[in-house]
Amino acid sequence: MANLKLRRPENVNGDLYVDTTCIDCDTCRWMVPEVFHRVHEQSAVYHQPINATERLAALQALLACPTNSIGTVAKPEDIRIAQETLPILVTENVYHCGYHSEKSYAAASYFIQHPEGNILVDSPRFTPPLVKRLEEMGGIAYMYLTHRDDVADHQKFAEHFQCQRILHADDITGDTRNVEIKLTGFEPFALTGDVLIIPVPGHSKGHTVLLYKNKFLFTGDHLAWSENLHQLVAFRDFCWYSWSEQIKSMTKLANFSFEWVLPGHGRRFHAHLDLMHQQMHKCIEWMKGV
Repeated sequence: MANLKLRRPENVNGDLYVDTTCIDCDTCRWMVPEVFHRVHEQSAVYHQPINATERLAALQALLACPTNSIGTVAKPEDIRIAQETLPILVTENVYHCGYHSEKSYAAASYFIQHPEGNILVDSPRFTPPLVKRLEEMGGIAYMYLTHRDDVADHQKFAEHFQCQRILHADDITGDTRNVEIKLTGFEPFALTGDVLIIPVPGHSKGHTVLLYKNKFLFTGDHLAWSENLHQLVAFRDFCWYSWSEQIKSMTKLANFSFEWVLPGHGRRFHAHLDLMHQQMHKCIEWMKGV
């Protein structure tokens, strides 16, 4: 947990605080915007939790923080309750794992309880409370990795759960050379009848996204919602392979149907199909102009 001696003066008075080790990853702010905000390129508490719901959400953010930069003055007796609520239900059978890893600069990881084998989307921290909960939820059959950057503790999860890791061959590095399923080419790959993996080169050469039930799109670092621009965007400043290829990939992706954008970095977005379609084309036009 955070160091009280490093408590940022920008925090309001009270039990909960953020210390100076914050890396400005935005995790706590998108998880609990009612409590955390950004001041001088780091997070801070601007509103102390005033009820059990806000308290639980704040402790979930504390557990998710990749650098353990969130703390409490008093011993958090209710931390075990918060641990038991992770992964956090997004909707239906899709969960946000929490426990973000500094190794992937706090990328969000998701968990799909699937009848043909549960799927972990990108890697969170390998931590005992999360491992226990995932065991209780049926374990992991597949660990799908969107791209090379967000693999974090993939090896530990693979060894513990004996799951099959999935990553595109163009994003294989020395650390991931032993993944069990190496995707190739640019055609979509059907993992199950309702799970489709779509190559979207751009951010990295081998980046892919996962479409589940034509409803949930897990986008890694390819696509996310921007609070500042109030639209879907790609990350021009963090495009490591090819921006022009990413525009082509986004154009291809716009032909698919989905209602949720669940990114590794950036914020989630949920909308009906027509609005999502409009947002995708708005994103593509914006990409062409930056």
